[in-house]
Amino acid sequence: MFLPSVLAASNLVSVQPGLIFWTLVTFVIVFFVLKSKAWGPILQLVEEREKQISAAVESAKRERAEAEKLLADQKTAIAEARRQAADETRRNQQEMEKFREELMAKSRKEAEELKLSARREIDEQKTKAIAEVRAMAVDLAMEVAGKLINERMDDSKHRALAEQFVQSLPLSGANTGARRSA
Repeated sequence: MFLPSVLAASNLVSVQPGLIFWTLVTFVIVFFVLKSKAWGPILQLVEEREKQISAAVESAKRERAEAEKLLADQKTAIAEARRQAADETRRNQQEMEKFREELMAKSRKEAEELKLSARREIDEQKTKAIAEVRAMAVDLAMEVAGKLINERMDDSKHRALAEQFVQSLPLSGANTGARRSA
């Protein structure tokens, strides 16, 4: 058994000129067939693939440049929007401050008007009170005078006498006293 395996190994290693010749002829024929039939289409496919790859690379470069341009445009737009928002905020704050000042001025004016109205009302009430006090003083003076004189005068004489007395009363003293109490 050892012998046939040695013989088979020696056939493979031995040089056989006929086998070499037909191997070379087969190689040349396969080479020319492959060159004419397969090599051209394979090279054409490789060239097409190379063109596709370079076109894809160029397209990617263009798209990247466009994306970078869009990004720059977006950054510019964002900066512009922020600037506009800041301007709008500042403008709103100025308008609110102006509105607040107008409102304060209007409130002050209304308060001043209310104060003046209240003063007028106080003065009117004071005048009415003084008139009532004078009328009461006249009536009181007439009653006192009637009791003192022990005679009754007619109403017109009493009234004229009392009004003359009230008119002679000092007016400035009554005003200062009313002002101090107010």
